[in-house]
Amino acid sequence: MCEYRPEDLRMAELLFPQVTKTPAELEESRPKRNLPEGAKVTRFAPSPTGFVHFGGLFPAMVGERLAHQSGGVFYLRIEDTDAKREVEGAAQSLIRTLAYYGVNFDEGVTESGEVGDFGPYYQSKRAEYYHIYAKQLVKEGKAYPTFTTKEEQEELDRVDKKQENKTKDWHEAEAARKEAQNAWRAITPEEAEAHLKAGDLFVLRLRAEGDAEKKIPFTDLVRGKLEIPENDEDFVLLKSDGIPTYHFAHAVDDHLMETTHVVRGEEWLPSLAKHLMLFSYLGFKLPKYMHIAQLMKLDESGNKKKLSKRDMGANMEDYRRLGYAPACVTEYVMTLLNSNFEEWRTANPEKDYTEFPFSPKKMSVSGCLFDLDKLSDVSKNTIARMSAKEVSDGVMDWAKDFAPEFYAHLSANPAMSEEIFAIGRGGKKPRKDLSRWSDAKDYMGFFYRQYLEKPVWEEKFDRAEIADLLNDYLQNYTLDCDNSGWFDFVKSLAEKHGFCPDTKAYKADPAPWKGSVADVSGFLRLAITGKNNSPDLFTVMSILGKEESDERLRLAISACN
Repeated sequence: MCEYRPEDLRMAELLFPQVTKTPAELEESRPKRNLPEGAKVTRFAPSPTGFVHFGGLFPAMVGERLAHQSGGVFYLRIEDTDAKREVEGAAQSLIRTLAYYGVNFDEGVTESGEVGDFGPYYQSKRAEYYHIYAKQLVKEGKAYPTFTTKEEQEELDRVDKKQENKTKDWHEAEAARKEAQNAWRAITPEEAEAHLKAGDLFVLRLRAEGDAEKKIPFTDLVRGKLEIPENDEDFVLLKSDGIPTYHFAHAVDDHLMETTHVVRGEEWLPSLAKHLMLFSYLGFKLPKYMHIAQLMKLDESGNKKKLSKRDMGANMEDYRRLGYAPACVTEYVMTLLNSNFEEWRTANPEKDYTEFPFSPKKMSVSGCLFDLDKLSDVSKNTIARMSAKEVSDGVMDWAKDFAPEFYAHLSANPAMSEEIFAIGRGGKKPRKDLSRWSDAKDYMGFFYRQYLEKPVWEEKFDRAEIADLLNDYLQNYTLDCDNSGWFDFVKSLAEKHGFCPDTKAYKADPAPWKGSVADVSGFLRLAITGKNNSPDLFTVMSILGKEESDERLRLAISACN
């Protein structure tokens, strides 16, 4: 049993008279998880300060994959202890956005309230828990109050302990910090009582017993074995308003919520020594940490820089507006998370990404390069694997919010839309025309008369001859055949009008001919679609029907005059 010093017990009662429960009593009253061996409990714990950006989706997917592929639990905790920075509705927006990209939580904060036995899941509602552990640390002589003014605290905060080049000024500031710590530590219960009676506020600091000259070993799941300096800084646990710092709150919450794995950015590595000490002081089992590399992008000079919230595409709402399918974004993130994902996808084209054996050991340590071109490539491949209905539904959902006029055409005949997207789909070499839902209008908008462009004929061909050929086709073609039969008719038509019916023969000896059957197909394609490139023309005409195809041919003939 721990032997408490009388002065520490008195200090604890002065600072936290309202706290009557001990950590042991609290933990006895809390639920316990009953999960299979090896199941991981992870969390996503953002501050509700704005939109979800790509750098937020990245760690969220890591946590989700670790938990769900192990049969564990993935929960959402909102770290809302900084009320000044909180944006109204940000938490709900975050939940909707992550769900849109397939990141779903088993418990925690939801749009309709909190779900789960380990709440509250808002840190602002957990002050009682933090104070229970804070009081215990004071009783054990591991924490103490400092009654400093705001100005004094701001001056101390200017000491930058992260500087790699320890200048003379830094050494002087560091000496001043240590001198201040020694002075703060000497506070007696009597002095604290006098401050409290005067209405002075205090911050609670950890009494660090570490030596910065000593190294402690640590194994990170991404970075492997590390050695970090011990913490010798008496950092703040509770601010003057009683609200905990991130350091203290995350330790208490992860312990009570039985978090097994913590996923966070490498920017937290300098704070790791503080957290190791804090977990040790509190007697908590340390979760396994994964400090993941920052997302990078190339600047205008071709140099790598951190992807910031201000960069185009950082806001996940941008991707929805631009028409990237959620599955495409998810696939792209997986290529960033694990270096062997693309190899696995090639070998398993039909499997869901959730079947991929994600591993922290395959994550990059140096930083992942965010590349919109690569995202587009991944998106084309992903959409090419989808069914016609999935594509049609995806385009329609996007158009409903961002292209209402286009949506009106699609929704007027959903069966036709699905039929259009079925062209060239399936097989070993499916068409890859779409990288975003927003590409659909340019790809298949010509099916709707309103978006049909007037044909632009090549100058080398006489327009009167084009009109004559189109008119001949109009009078004699039929769709009551298969694609092969239809093309045989086109070849015979080409030869009749002086175009070689065999492209190879034409290339070998073009002199006797006006052109080849490929040119004739091009005339027909321009007439029907207004484009030089389109899906299979026979199938396009079959979907349009003969009446609409005839009308387009007549319009094209008129355009030749």
